[in-house]
Amino acid sequence: MTSPIEQVRSRLGAMLFERVAGEEGPQRRDRIHGTAGPRDFDESSAIWRVHADAAMFVGGIRALLLQSLHPLAMTAVAGHSGYQGDPWGRLQRTSTFLATTTFGTMADAERAIARVRAIHARIRGLTADGEPYSASDPHLLAWVHVAEADSFLGAYQRYGAEPLNPTDCDAYVAQVARVGTALGAADLPTTKAGLDEALTAFRSELRSTPEARAAARFLLLHPPLPLPARAPYALLAAAAVGLLPRWARWPLRLPYLPVTEATAVRAAGHLATTTIRWAVAPAS
Repeated sequence: MTSPIEQVRSRLGAMLFERVAGEEGPQRRDRIHGTAGPRDFDESSAIWRVHADAAMFVGGIRALLLQSLHPLAMTAVAGHSGYQGDPWGRLQRTSTFLATTTFGTMADAERAIARVRAIHARIRGLTADGEPYSASDPHLLAWVHVAEADSFLGAYQRYGAEPLNPTDCDAYVAQVARVGTALGAADLPTTKAGLDEALTAFRSELRSTPEARAAARFLLLHPPLPLPARAPYALLAAAAVGLLPRWARWPLRLPYLPVTEATAVRAAGHLATTTIRWAVAPAS
């Protein structure tokens, strides 16, 4: 007979998985993990360890906040992604892509990358200042990639089950660069030091915009969640903000509270990610 605690764990895990992967999530998971064929990465790889961990919930929020600071990227997202009208759909598409390119066969990963490249080729336009943008621009894709890689790795190092050593951190950056390059991004870093340098190099292109501040308010203050889920989400969001560099805070009108972030926020982030890890773990 299933214990009450196991029933709670099962229900919570199923609810989280449906939010992230959609109603067809179980079928997609079985296809991604169960399809036979050669894979780019195995279970021992750094990319597998990072992308399979609950810390990705924190890293994903941080990545979206950081990415919004590039006006061209933010305009493309605001105008074409439907992140406010269909935020869960966008999350599910992104999570499926990450899962396929990390855990899936090489053939499935290539097809997923080709689909995204085809979508990017159709996304182009002008910012409010008349500056042209294209989602397939290799430089803009590099910014999106750098923000994601820095956020996913940083969240894992802070909240992951077993933080990577320096060699594995370099391996993670090199492995995600293979996916980013296949998507069309240019000049991607392949070491942790290179990732830090790339993030610094982009700072001159970043700035506060009404669209970026609106995205931050949406993500942090008005998430499309039922009332019972808002408190747990707030823990993840606080942890994500706590991982942002100081220079990224003011443009998004976010506070910098070093003592609180080092104590209460960090504890809350560990509580949230540990709970998620427990909820989605296979039944023993």
